[in-house]
Amino acid sequence: MVANPEDLKTAKTVGFKLDGEDVQAFEGETILQAAKRQGKEIPHLCYKDGYRPDGNCRACVVEIIKGERVLAPSCCRYPQEGMDVSSTSERARTSQKLVLELLLSDMPEQGKSPYNPHSELDYWAGKLEVWNPRFPGRGQPAPNFSHPAIAANLDACIQCTRCVRACREEQMNDVIGYAFRGHHAKIVFDQDDPMGESTCVACGECVQACPTGALMPSNSVGLVEPEKKVDSTCPYCGVGCLLTFNVRDNKILYVGGRDGDTNHSRLCVKGRFGFDYVHNPLRLTKPLIRKEGAAKTTELLDPQDIDQVFREATWEEALDFAASGLRKIRDEKGPRALAGFGSAKGSNEEAYLFQKLVRTGFGTNNVDHCTRLCHASSVAALLECIGSGAVSNPVEDVAKAEVVIVIGSNPTVNHPVAATWFKNAVRNGTKLIVMDPIRTEICRFAAYSLQFRPDTYVALLNAIMHAIVAEGLCNEEYIRKHTEGFEQLRDHLKDYDPDRMAPVCGIPAETIREVARLYATSKAAMILWGIGVSRHVHGTDNARCLISLALMTGQIGRPGTGLHPLRGQNNVQGASDVGLIPMVYPDYQPVGDAGVCTKFEKLWQTQLDPKPGLTVVEIIHAIHDGKLTGLYVEGENPAMSDPNQNHAREALAMLEHCVVQDIFLTETAGFADVILPASAFPEKTGTFTNTDRRVQLGRQAIDPPGDARQDWWIIPEIAWRMGLEWSYSGPKDVFDEMRQAMVSIAGITWDRLEREVSVIYPCEQEGDPGEPVIFVEDFPRKGGRGLFVPAAFSRANELPDDEYPFVFITGRQLEHWHTGSMTRHASVLDAIEPDPVVSIHPLDLEALGGKPGELISIESRRGKISAYARIDAGLQPGSLFMAFCYNEASANLITNEALDPYGKIPEFKFCAVKIAPGGKLSERIN
Repeated sequence: MVANPEDLKTAKTVGFKLDGEDVQAFEGETILQAAKRQGKEIPHLCYKDGYRPDGNCRACVVEIIKGERVLAPSCCRYPQEGMDVSSTSERARTSQKLVLELLLSDMPEQGKSPYNPHSELDYWAGKLEVWNPRFPGRGQPAPNFSHPAIAANLDACIQCTRCVRACREEQMNDVIGYAFRGHHAKIVFDQDDPMGESTCVACGECVQACPTGALMPSNSVGLVEPEKKVDSTCPYCGVGCLLTFNVRDNKILYVGGRDGDTNHSRLCVKGRFGFDYVHNPLRLTKPLIRKEGAAKTTELLDPQDIDQVFREATWEEALDFAASGLRKIRDEKGPRALAGFGSAKGSNEEAYLFQKLVRTGFGTNNVDHCTRLCHASSVAALLECIGSGAVSNPVEDVAKAEVVIVIGSNPTVNHPVAATWFKNAVRNGTKLIVMDPIRTEICRFAAYSLQFRPDTYVALLNAIMHAIVAEGLCNEEYIRKHTEGFEQLRDHLKDYDPDRMAPVCGIPAETIREVARLYATSKAAMILWGIGVSRHVHGTDNARCLISLALMTGQIGRPGTGLHPLRGQNNVQGASDVGLIPMVYPDYQPVGDAGVCTKFEKLWQTQLDPKPGLTVVEIIHAIHDGKLTGLYVEGENPAMSDPNQNHAREALAMLEHCVVQDIFLTETAGFADVILPASAFPEKTGTFTNTDRRVQLGRQAIDPPGDARQDWWIIPEIAWRMGLEWSYSGPKDVFDEMRQAMVSIAGITWDRLEREVSVIYPCEQEGDPGEPVIFVEDFPRKGGRGLFVPAAFSRANELPDDEYPFVFITGRQLEHWHTGSMTRHASVLDAIEPDPVVSIHPLDLEALGGKPGELISIESRRGKISAYARIDAGLQPGSLFMAFCYNEASANLITNEALDPYGKIPEFKFCAVKIAPGGKLSERIN
């Protein structure tokens, strides 16, 4: 199959007749594909665009008249020069109708599908006027509703196996199979388990593939006809999948995947089933002001008690109150007594306005967002070594790589759709190397799985580089032309012989050497990493090693090579790009550079502070020190996301004036003096930048509830009241100003984004196609060369000891996102994972005397929590893993706020804890 339209322009053609007309098929096209391209309809059911043709349903048979005079399935038969094909001959039509009639006989009550109003079987039966089958049904499995997300209506299954190919070949989850023989043949989940008890991850690819409704969303919303379809993007991870909202009566009924470079119609459980949070009755719908005498405490506020602490206010009163409190602190205590936390969940336009407000209205650079808790150290190393914090190549480039390294990332959980590209690449011959302290699901596909000790990234990576140098595998020409500082690195690596590092990192020396050879000698090798690399006190050193590894082998600047830190939240790349960080303006232009400062003073018509601001954790410390007393929080949740939460919550309770702008009463909102009800993702229009540097348009599908307002409207209203004269009629006006501030997107117009699914930057001139691969010729550093920065091995800030013998690691889980403010209000996602769990090695749980599903307590020097034990043999003995989305067992109550000295990121991925059986959950705060 020729999939790329550009390839069709140069593809060879084959001439043949179809239903009496001359047709030109492209080389590699089947008869069915050529017919579809010509607008001719041939019945088909087991065939789906983009999937491997199977040819098992035979609904698409055509008669080949010239030569063989046979019936053949058009979905997997290729035309030959001069072939004469008929899809409408009596023989072909009789066969097509017979197939449809037999399939209809197996439908419930031998009629139309009761599960899907858009059943493809019903469509073709109507086209060919096939109803009232003459044959008895063969007996179908009963429907099964054991899964919270997907209804398995297998009494409507036609065994087309599209769901099998969707699960096994597209998503490569290997859950759905085709089992038994003859009359007993059927679709099964794992070992013929109920779907809800299988290993299904609810990506919904099978639902999207099913032609009859045998697999459908569990809530039956697919039976309701939408009033409109709105193309948009996904609000969760940095992959930025394209999707379509199906809407009726201002309600999202269901979501479907949309084709584009990021996902090719694929979605994960969150993207497909995680949107009803927008309709949750706990949404904030009125501005709220803290009541007189309602004191702040460090305890989280239950939404049921909201009326005891807050009173409703008009927008005019709430905005005046919010701005006057901020203005009073600025005027009496100075600009640096204020700070702002912006959001990576919002649009680029909202992030740009927020950082502009803090810099021009507050008069300080104390503005940050969740990148400080995600990839700050990666960005610090990238800016230092190659002059840019952006990824060099898109994720889809793994298909062009001979070798792919995935390190410090669990992509099947954190970036599920990106993980499918890794798995697809392996199927096509790419060698995958996984390096992580935890053996995760993606390791099933790895040629090498290096499960090293949790804080020994630098030891392992330096050992790999030592082997490359020792065996003469460096790309000397690339080093000479494009880099500097290699001799210092070469000298530094002498101390990191694999034989010496093997006992440190726990990986055999020969394995280290084999991986080094494989990476260094491949024609194209790519490195992708996650927050497992960055969330350490040595996170910047970890990233420096990865950059050096790519530079010393010349594995950068070409398709299938390069460096890609997988971004966490949906717009963390864009929020960083537009300057929502304390040391740089938009496009990563340093605030301390006099020329840059002058540029933005001219653009924004104001005087700016040339001193870098405080980061997230530094702001919390400044509050404790009494230096900072006012905070504006837009869409962030530091009461859940910050480390050592008792310390963070104490700080929030100490604030003189706290403004929170959000969609729910988050844990942080309970500490506010005024709460401004904002818009959720499907309620706004704006641009979002994914992990690939693709700028994509999110479109408003529904209206905000009650008196909730658009974030892009709220921020300028605060700005006006802070004395700024802003004038924006909508996000398009803001984007036009962003183009003036940012050379990287200057060539991208709003009109172009409305026409195209995405535009990748840098795109400096209008009409530029954008550059998927960057650093082809040089790097955006002075002199144009990449810099080698040696990294010395160091240990975590807090190591296990006799009192606290376990290592505690935090991260995300598949069904929930960030602090859970969205996903724990999404009914399907919360039904799949409703309770806090901590993963533990089975031997450790056995030694503790506990059992899976029982509560265990976890205690560090900072706090204590309890959660349900879940065994995971992929963990190393002595390690625990827990997601940080559960407020009734908040993982960050016990994490360490020690900072990386360069990226200023906390050490979420390593702290010392002790465990005990039993314990007690806190009450869940919804």
